[in-house]
Amino acid sequence: MDSKNTIAAIALSSAVIVLYSLFFVPEKPVTNQNLVEKEKIEQSTDTPSLEQKDAFIKISRKDALTESERVDFENSNVIGSISLKGAAIDDLTFKNYNVELESNEKITLLGPRNIKDGYLIESGFVTSDKNIDIPTSETVWSIKGNRKLTENSPIKLFWTNNQGITFEKEISLDDKYLFSIKQRVVNKTSGKYDFYSYGQIIRNEIPDIIDFLILHEGLIATLDDELIEEDYDDIQEKKFARIAQKGWLGISDKYWITSLIPPKDKEFKTTFDYKDKFRANFIATEPLELGPNSSIEENLQIIVAAKRVDVIDGYAKSLAIDKFDLVIDWGFLYFITKPLFFGIDYFFKLLGNYGLAIIAITICIRLVFFPLANFSFRSMAKMKALTPEMARLKELHKNDKMKLQQEMMALYKKEKVNPMSGCLPILVQIPVFFALYKVLFVTIEMRHMPFYGWIHDLSERDPTSIFNLFGLLPYDVPGFLVIGVWPVLMGLSMYVQQKLNPAPTDDLQKKIFAFFPLFLTVILAPFPSGLVIYWTVNNILTMAQQVFIMKKTTVKTVT
Repeated sequence: MDSKNTIAAIALSSAVIVLYSLFFVPEKPVTNQNLVEKEKIEQSTDTPSLEQKDAFIKISRKDALTESERVDFENSNVIGSISLKGAAIDDLTFKNYNVELESNEKITLLGPRNIKDGYLIESGFVTSDKNIDIPTSETVWSIKGNRKLTENSPIKLFWTNNQGITFEKEISLDDKYLFSIKQRVVNKTSGKYDFYSYGQIIRNEIPDIIDFLILHEGLIATLDDELIEEDYDDIQEKKFARIAQKGWLGISDKYWITSLIPPKDKEFKTTFDYKDKFRANFIATEPLELGPNSSIEENLQIIVAAKRVDVIDGYAKSLAIDKFDLVIDWGFLYFITKPLFFGIDYFFKLLGNYGLAIIAITICIRLVFFPLANFSFRSMAKMKALTPEMARLKELHKNDKMKLQQEMMALYKKEKVNPMSGCLPILVQIPVFFALYKVLFVTIEMRHMPFYGWIHDLSERDPTSIFNLFGLLPYDVPGFLVIGVWPVLMGLSMYVQQKLNPAPTDDLQKKIFAFFPLFLTVILAPFPSGLVIYWTVNNILTMAQQVFIMKKTTVKTVT
């Protein structure tokens, strides 16, 4: 195998990303057994259905926030309010995350139900008894005690129906993103009733999404250890329903998660559906029996969070939420991607810059692959030294391909050269390349993180362009012509490295591989700058190792 290894590795790695996104995301097979099981789920539960009141007049966010009385909440991470109409958490802004790098406008995730991009969470109890009034989205709750929700001050809401049954909510907020809701029903009558607890997330419209299949944005859950990911368009076509003993559910954006954690150790039914709006909800399959002059109580958690790894993993551990870390889309290379993130994060804490951390992790990766690369480079050095002899044999046996192949194999055997030895480093580097791309693409820790100079966001492309001399000329260039300094450096490093490798004996191959550095520079220019920095540094380290090995390797060629 003619050695073009690093260039081929990058090409194959890029192909993996594209091909995986296009072809290798597994379709969920629809089988007769699937359909039978789904029908069973739909038919085997006697739980009442949740309210679906969809008719409303859309108004501005400002008007919606003043339409009903509200209870404010705030801690060091979030600020917002809870509407007393419906007792819905429908107004939340992240205090520490800006919409744009150069903007002071903060990310607002949740919004009231009667605005265009309404997005809210509600919870409570429902019953099959049509004679019992239960709280709805139109119910106006009263507040008792504290009138602002903070990490040190929970709030208490209550509402009493005409039958003398009181519904209560005690809502607490921690110092990050967790809302804990203790909901009770108090019966002061002589009647006996069954109530089912529920939680529901409603989103009016599909948000702006990446629509790139290596990242899931949409409805998500883990139910009895199985990860469920449903795209918005999938739910528009067909609803999803499943009964589970444990798990969580929610709606996931690239960097944000809105999630519900049902009461522990109780069976519940999860439903994802669409009827003018998207709904992700759970409802208990077994009722709580409310006897005369008694009360029932149920606890659930709501997490509306920025998907920071330490935050998500912290909640997964402290609340014992099964597989909650999967709200971050680590992908099918989870076993590489997540440890790679922890490695980069370690060096960030040590060096104070994610760009330097990427360079440090690149050095570590090179050290891990050092023995393998040494073996490969020794073979490559021998192959390069054998190039004149290979050219002689090709000319000598140009009319007898069988004889040429025999002579080549004899030469390889004599010099103890394996022409396939360069393939193993390529195969090993592909998953690392993809995993790093995934880390840069999905982790909020990399968002808006600068390197040095003109790189202000390692998760975005290099913003400079060779076509305006990297900003020296006073005009902008179209997006497809934005080929920055780092991609150019990467291309140059690939070109130099190519010169260290054995040249292909075939003229067409020579032309193709001479074009490769330019081709991959253009292809990888839109990739996150952190990834391009990784490959540039990796190329430089590879070249240094290769030069060292080549100087130490000698081959006695035949004459």
